[in-house]
Amino acid sequence: MKFAHMADCHIGSWRDPKLKDISTQAFVKAIDTSIRQKVDFVIIAGDLFNTSFPRLDNLKIVVSKLRQLRESGVPVYLVPGSHDYSPSGRTMLDVLEEAGLCVNVFKGHVEDGKLHLRFTIDGKTGAKITGMLGKMGSLERKYYERLEKSHLEKEQGYRIFIFHSGLEEFKPASMEKLDMHPLSLLPRGFDYYAGGHVHYVFQRQEPEYGLIAYPGPLFPNSFSELEKLGRGGFYIVEDGKATWEPIQIYNTFSVSIDCAHKTPEQVKDELLGKIRNKEFINTIVLLRLYGSLASGKPSDVDLREIFEMLYGKSAYFVMKNTAALTSREFEEIRVDAGSVEQVERSLIREHLGQMKVEGISEREEQLIRELMAALSAERNEGETIADFSKRVRGDARHILNIDM
Repeated sequence: MKFAHMADCHIGSWRDPKLKDISTQAFVKAIDTSIRQKVDFVIIAGDLFNTSFPRLDNLKIVVSKLRQLRESGVPVYLVPGSHDYSPSGRTMLDVLEEAGLCVNVFKGHVEDGKLHLRFTIDGKTGAKITGMLGKMGSLERKYYERLEKSHLEKEQGYRIFIFHSGLEEFKPASMEKLDMHPLSLLPRGFDYYAGGHVHYVFQRQEPEYGLIAYPGPLFPNSFSELEKLGRGGFYIVEDGKATWEPIQIYNTFSVSIDCAHKTPEQVKDELLGKIRNKEFINTIVLLRLYGSLASGKPSDVDLREIFEMLYGKSAYFVMKNTAALTSREFEEIRVDAGSVEQVERSLIREHLGQMKVEGISEREEQLIRELMAALSAERNEGETIADFSKRVRGDARHILNIDM
């Protein structure tokens, strides 16, 4: 028996024009690899799409590759992930299943308040497959708590459980604050547990359970994931062994600079030093700047020359992250705990002082407080988004005494 285990394809996850099709390209390569390696079936452990309404051009490519699998005699078994759902509870997976392009194995019934899952049996190998869907905020936990596990654990044969949830016992330090489920919620004794949702690569043979595996995303879905993973991939599982298959779309190159106690000019010179003697053909370059500058503002770090040099060296795409870059002129102000109003007042006064504007008066402070209140307004019940937006803009114009 040989099968592919994919997860978190997130088709359509990147919005930038140069990256918008990259997750689709990764999916195409994964399917082509699966067919070339002659797998018996493909598993997708949730989040095939990044949204319940994927772009039509991406959807057409996915449908084409799923049809190619079907014509090659390779069925696709999956569960919905947290990104697959629409507010109505329906997913694009329903349409794909109706078209005979995949099988959602989250099937069963409720009896006496207990959820009874049933197995889907692969026609070629006899593998018995079932699984649990994933929901935003780990809300699928209530399904696990109602799950009747005894009949699943007593079933004979090669069994696969597909799930889209993190497990507390295997949580990496970088995710320590995220809520995950205990392993005990899963039925015991399966041969393979095909996980998704947590974007890291992991496998472990767990006593009383079986081989538990997370393949990570088919392609990283954020700046930080590109830094950590560099590329995506999936598992090819054969004879009880899971082998990770990397998917290389573009190379990645990361530059991370601690800007503490440096001037904007020094930061720029350090960046230039790291890229001057390198080529970046078909490479996504990641620039991360952090720390508190000795002088100037974060915007004083002129990255235009850096970007021009990188693109001149054939970089495919350049991304920057300066979210943690600060300066002494706008350092975080520490205030004693008090009421929300006291904290806001202290922060406003301190930051006004840092801006070194002549003639700061109580009027400026009051103006800022009024704007904060106006911009934090909530939409009234029954108010349309357009009317709410118009009301907030009107209040802001009134506070600023702007006629439009």
